[in-house]
Amino acid sequence: MYYKIIGFFCVFQVYQITAQSVKKTMLRLPDTGESTSYTNTFGEDHDYLVNSPYFILHGNGTVTDTITGLTWQQTDGGEMTIENAIIYCDTLTLGGYSNWRLPDAQEAFSILNMQNVNPAIDTKVFTKTAAEYWWTSESQVNDATKIWATNAGGGIGNHPKAETISAGGSKKFHVRAVRDNNAPATIPNHYTDNGDGTITDNLTNLVWQKTPSTSIFTWEQALNNAESLSFAGDNDWRVPNIKELQSINDETTVNPSVNTAFFGSIGVKHYWSSTTLPNQTTKAWYWNTQFGITTYDTKTNSNYLLCVRGNSINTSLNSYDTIISNLKVYPNPFSSYIYVVNNQEVVALYDGLGQLIYSGNNIKEQDFSNLKCGVYFLREQGKSGAIKIVKN
Repeated sequence: MYYKIIGFFCVFQVYQITAQSVKKTMLRLPDTGESTSYTNTFGEDHDYLVNSPYFILHGNGTVTDTITGLTWQQTDGGEMTIENAIIYCDTLTLGGYSNWRLPDAQEAFSILNMQNVNPAIDTKVFTKTAAEYWWTSESQVNDATKIWATNAGGGIGNHPKAETISAGGSKKFHVRAVRDNNAPATIPNHYTDNGDGTITDNLTNLVWQKTPSTSIFTWEQALNNAESLSFAGDNDWRVPNIKELQSINDETTVNPSVNTAFFGSIGVKHYWSSTTLPNQTTKAWYWNTQFGITTYDTKTNSNYLLCVRGNSINTSLNSYDTIISNLKVYPNPFSSYIYVVNNQEVVALYDGLGQLIYSGNNIKEQDFSNLKCGVYFLREQGKSGAIKIVKN
């Protein structure tokens, strides 16, 4: 089994096209959670680990996503109309907090787990309910009667708000509230044209081809094409996973549903993702740019390709899912100080991108209160493996 672990912390020489201020409510874009391989062709979702999902369960009905920094309602609030969903979130008091709100489309999509289906969530983290869909705060730009919603099958799309039972329909649209742990930062420019045929998304730090393929490919052809691509001085291009593709969708526009000032050649097309549908493994997810829905197609059919890239990080930590260590650490999660039990050796602390934070033999005297919330890794000098710890 071969993995590439991906992080995004590049510095680019850039050329601004237009200022487009945007709120950054998610620290990072989480991985899809897809952990199964469905092909011998390298480049599928399973082959890349990008910000592996990691949640903290607080035991008070709330869950913190350490990748995005958002805190979620653990058990959804049940079926209701979109109007009542907004009121429900705005008046909710849970876990000692009252600043709950209805998530936007990309936030709601971020907690889906593409290894699972019906529901496409991690049920060890979020309580399984009868929900078929979950409301978001965004309506279709040219039709206020349609609301963006994620679904238990793993997709996201625009749905008539009258479809839910409480509005006279037959489907179960539920509500799950979210809250910001910190005030969202303002990014002056959502996108940057790098002047070399690539676009940087300053929300996610993903780097995209500015102009997609003019040819169509089957799914495996798309994987091969991306893996062999050398463009703009880089050769680590790949087919994006479905969360990455959906992250450049712009719910404020249609036909196509992207910022055409930067992605002027996207058009109204279907773009392959690297993510397989786990209960129908002959199919893979794609992004439809008419409105921005995500759905799936048979892998032997042909669709378009838009490649993405990031930089490989320190892989000495191995797969995040198989990290082992004899180190014993408390408290975990930590807020300021880290204590290592019965350890006199040099230890090194890395952040979730593999960047070294601290190295030495007096870690217990270090104040880490200024570190961002998220996943960190501690390893002992000269020893294999590491232990996963969480900053809250």
